[in-house]
Amino acid sequence: MTALCTQESIYNLLPRVEEKPIKLPRYISTFRPSVKHEIEENRAPWKTMGPAKTEVPSPKKFLLKHSKEPKLPDRKRDEGRKRLLTIPSVPHVKDHPLMGIQSKKNFINTNAANVIMGVAKKPQPICVDTRQGNKYLLETSGLVPKYINKKDYGLTPKYVIKRNEEVKRAQEEYDAYVKETLRQKAMKQLSNEERESLLQGLKKNWEEVHYEFQGLSVEIDTLPKKIRKERLESQMKQLEHDINIIEKHKIIYIANK
Repeated sequence: MTALCTQESIYNLLPRVEEKPIKLPRYISTFRPSVKHEIEENRAPWKTMGPAKTEVPSPKKFLLKHSKEPKLPDRKRDEGRKRLLTIPSVPHVKDHPLMGIQSKKNFINTNAANVIMGVAKKPQPICVDTRQGNKYLLETSGLVPKYINKKDYGLTPKYVIKRNEEVKRAQEEYDAYVKETLRQKAMKQLSNEERESLLQGLKKNWEEVHYEFQGLSVEIDTLPKKIRKERLESQMKQLEHDINIIEKHKIIYIANK
C-alpha cells in the first residue's frame, strides 16, 4: 500500500503536452546515384530476385521438325564439272587397239641362265633335339659361341664399374661420418686441477646451503617453512652424494652429449 500511495500525485491529473523528439535527417551518400547506375549495368541475369527480363518468344516461331539437325553446305556447280573432266572419255567406235605386238625375248633361256649364274642360297643351320624331328634355328638357340668373339667379352661393363665406385664412395662417406660422430661423443678425462676445483666448488655450495639451513626457525609450523626445509635437505643430500663420488674416484671421464 505504501508503494501505491507514493506514486499518486495531484500533478498527474493535469494534462501534459507530449514533446516529440526531434529526428535528425537520414544520411544519404553523395555517391548513391553512381553506385545505383553501376549496379544496374553489372547486374547479371538470374542473380537478382525473379527471372531475367527477356522478351517472350512469339508463338508463331515454334520449333520446326529437323530444325536442329546439322545442315551440309550447298553443293557448288563447278565441282561436278571438274569431277566429270577427270574421268577418261569412252573410246570411239572406230578406234581399234594395237594388235600383233610380240616380244622376241626367250624367257626360258633367261630364267635358266639366271639360275646357273646365280649364287646358291645357303640353308639356315638347324638343330634337332628330339627323335620326333622337332627343329629350331641354331643361331637363336644359344648353342653357337658367337658372344665370346666380341671385343668386350669377359670385361666388366661400364655401368657396373660406375655403380661400384658410387657404392664405395658412399661407404667411405658413411665411415667418415661414423668416425666423426664417435670422436665428438668420445669421453673426456678430467684433469687433477679440474677435479680439485670441482670438489672445492661443491664443498663451498654445501657450506652455503648448510648455513642457510641453520638459519631456519626451530619451530616449523607453516607450509612454506616445511617446503623450504625439505628443499634445503634435498640439496644438501645431492651435494654430499656428488662430493663422495668425486673423492672416491681419482679418474673421472665426462661424456660429450
